[in-house]
Amino acid sequence: MHWSVWLFVISLLIVIATNWLYRWRNPKCNGKLPPGSMGLPLIGETLSFLVSNKSIDMPPFIKKRMKQYGPIFRTSLAGRPVVISSDPEFNHYVFQQEGKLVERWYMDSFAKILHQDATRINAQKNIHKYLRNLILGHFGTEVLKDKMLPKLEDAIDQRLQGWSKLSSLEVKKNTSAMIFDFSAKQLFSYEPEKAKENIAESFTNFLQGLMSFTINIPGTAYHRCLQNQKKAINLITTMFEERKRNPEIRKGDFLDQILADMKTETFFTDNFIIYMMFGLLIASFETISATLTLAIKLINDHPKVVQALTEEHEAILKSREDVNSGLTWKEYKSMTFTHSVINEALRLGSVAPGILRRTIQDIQINGYTIPKGWALMVVPAALQLNPKTYEGSSCLQSMALAGMTSCAGADFSKVLMAVFLHVLFTKYRWTTIKGGEVIRSPTLGFGDGYYIQVSAKHKY
Repeated sequence: MHWSVWLFVISLLIVIATNWLYRWRNPKCNGKLPPGSMGLPLIGETLSFLVSNKSIDMPPFIKKRMKQYGPIFRTSLAGRPVVISSDPEFNHYVFQQEGKLVERWYMDSFAKILHQDATRINAQKNIHKYLRNLILGHFGTEVLKDKMLPKLEDAIDQRLQGWSKLSSLEVKKNTSAMIFDFSAKQLFSYEPEKAKENIAESFTNFLQGLMSFTINIPGTAYHRCLQNQKKAINLITTMFEERKRNPEIRKGDFLDQILADMKTETFFTDNFIIYMMFGLLIASFETISATLTLAIKLINDHPKVVQALTEEHEAILKSREDVNSGLTWKEYKSMTFTHSVINEALRLGSVAPGILRRTIQDIQINGYTIPKGWALMVVPAALQLNPKTYEGSSCLQSMALAGMTSCAGADFSKVLMAVFLHVLFTKYRWTTIKGGEVIRSPTLGFGDGYYIQVSAKHKY
């Protein structure tokens, strides 16, 4: 081939590459984009976003760019254009515009793991309302008050008894397994003691695997997520199909209600139900276990908090006619200091880096335009972890200020943690063995683990 032809081909490739790079760095927009950088082609700024930080503070990726660009900036994560907002007023506005300017959206790894069809889900707004009511009907305040409180106390006590026989245990892994087993039992009457494999322990740090590229190659975090997902999906599918074949089996659990509602709710398919229950499992054990582990770590680091919690829970026992009677709802509500500790752990814990939405219309904000189809990450941690916001305020006031969205499982999370602390402080003691380094990558994690030894105050 003549040298002039080679020169032409090379020149053409350079022009194409330059044009492509320009379009990558300057996406189409019917206005002015928020400040920021789209990073490298294809991977964007994902690698910087995933860098670990040995701090409980806001992820450094967000903190650094807030300082550089302001509270609203653009970036690209895992191949997606994203606008990240730490502006409290705009964030509040975003949630008010759900269904009008934005829709619920899950990052690609979540969508694939959960088989989530975002278009279908967002097109049927009644699905969210139905699911919220369904969750409240099985995990809400009334059920917790009337039925679940004693079940939680017994399950937690049994688990702590088992832990007391071990020389040491990793807190996040074991609390994940405890919450997984309990939640699965409430959802579809799962009996871990009869299972052939301890599936719960496969899901430690599951969320960190989801916060990654959706590359299904052996050795990657996402590949491990898929392998663990298969175990849980197979378990749920087996339980679901067995109950569907035998409608006379009634166990009074979440699945019973689902099977009954399949006759009237048109959006219910077998696949939807199976993956919905899997999603609920992830939402329960992953987030609660991380926050509970953080709470135990922070409590252990502050002797005065240990003393105050001990006094509060021992006072509950002393006020009973029968010291061995179970925890009552009145006693739970009386745990003033415990509630403050839990709220503080929830504030600091912020397991995920942000709440995701997708724009369905161009959005105008402060002279900038967020294009239709872009992902929008709302960052409550910018307010929750801002020391100026909470200076001189109580933990309860802090949570009231930070609360932007109401989670249907919020009461369940708080009750579970309160009951765990009650049982721990009245029947057991613990000693830190090693670890406990808190990191964000960008999800909340604990480095090489947080290991403790649990012992019973009284022999069983």
